[in-house]
This record gives sequence, C-alpha cells and structure tokens, in this order.
Amino acid sequence: MPDLLATAHTAAQQADDEAASARLAACYDLCTQLLSKIGRYGAARTSADRATVYAHQSGSPLAQAASARMLSIVLRHQDRKDIARRVTLDAAARVEKTGLRTPEQLAVYAQMLCTCAYTAAGADDRETALELIRNAGRAADRLPTLRTGRETFTVTPASVALYEVGVRWELGDAGAAVHAGRELRAEHFDTPERRGRLHTDMARAWWLWGKPDQTIEALNAALREAPAEVRDRPSMRKLTSDLVQRHPRAVGVNDLVRAVGIR
Repeated sequence: MPDLLATAHTAAQQADDEAASARLAACYDLCTQLLSKIGRYGAARTSADRATVYAHQSGSPLAQAASARMLSIVLRHQDRKDIARRVTLDAAARVEKTGLRTPEQLAVYAQMLCTCAYTAAGADDRETALELIRNAGRAADRLPTLRTGRETFTVTPASVALYEVGVRWELGDAGAAVHAGRELRAEHFDTPERRGRLHTDMARAWWLWGKPDQTIEALNAALREAPAEVRDRPSMRKLTSDLVQRHPRAVGVNDLVRAVGIR
C-alpha cells in the first residue's frame, strides 16, 4: 500500500490535472478500506481525510462521493453515526445533481444510497434505511448489464440485495436479513472480496437468528472465497470466538477456529 500511494503521488505531480487527483483519491480510498477492514480506524480516518482532499481537488462529484463513502464507513466505526449519515446524504445529493445521465453516475448514486441505507440502519432509523435500500434497488435495475471494467462502483441488483442483508442485520431483523440473501450466490459477484462478503454477511445474519450450524457453514464458505475476510477482520474473529465458546461441539467449529488462527 505505501508503494501504491507513493506511485500515485508521483503520477499526480507529473500529470497535474483533475483526473490524476481523482486517481490519487481512489488510491487513498482503497487504503482506507483496507485499514477499516483490519480495525485500524485511527489510521483509516487519516487516509479518508486525505482522500477527501484530493477528491475535492479533482472537481469530480463521483470521486467526491467515493471518498465520502469511505469517510462515512470510518465515522460509523468510530460511533459518529449522525455525522456519517450527513456525509453520505450530502454526497448522494451532489451525485444526483449531475442528472444521472451516464451509467457511471447512476451506479455511483445507487452505491451511495446503499451506504446511506446501512448508515441509517446503524442509527436505528428503520424507515429511512428501508426506503433508501428500495431506491437503490430501483437505480440498480436501470443500469446496463454489460460493463466496461472502468466503473467507480460495480452495482447490480445482487449487490443491492447483499446490502439489504446488512441493513436488515443492522436493524436487528435476522429473519428478514436471511430472506434478503436467500437467492444470492457467489457467482453473482465478480471479486473474491465481494464473494467473501456475501458469506460473512450471511454468517452474521444466521448468528443473529441463533443458527450456529449455518453460521459455521457460511464462515467456511467465506474462507474458501477470501480467507482474509474472516482471518483479518476483527468482527469475524470475534464471531468465530463466540462460536467456539457457546457451541464447542458444533460440527466444523474446531476446523474453523484453526483456519482462522484463534487459540
């Protein structure tokens, strides 16, 4: 990651244009995402702040939205949920002002609505959270199925449904969370990270519902797709610890603990 950031800074200095600033912001977004996943929220906040600066230098509302999204994730983890919600809603409004005339603008808008929905759920605003995730689904339905590979965000009906799993889980509705993800499959997602996230989100939903066997199955599926999503995320390590403490005789729990590296 330090090498990537150094290269991005050099490229931005040489190009000295708005596109280079947007690419530099995107690199800091990636850094923020990595640090957030492993629980380094203080460092993630610094990275998110830098991403925000370079995104505003770029003048691109899409780059600004992407950086606002990462900042809101960090703020949410720092228990500043009201500010996180305001950051995402403001960024979504700026994207909406573009007129959503291109697929990329529409995809960024749909992604921001997903993030806003999750943030609202974390703030116990059920009505807003469910309305936002429904609107995100409508926006995703308008997107073309063929993609160029250069999109800021890849948004599909399946990715919105996965966000709904998280929203329902955050609202404490385990049954609705499992129901939202009932038809999702790994092949619906392009990257190992998203495929792993499918299984970890379903694991959280199953655990909330009091279903340890299904939780273990989902975590093992996540390990097969993206081991770091389970091994390196503090929330997943804690879930694994809770499993072995409460259900030490469950089928597969000891194999799961060894794979995650918990004593």
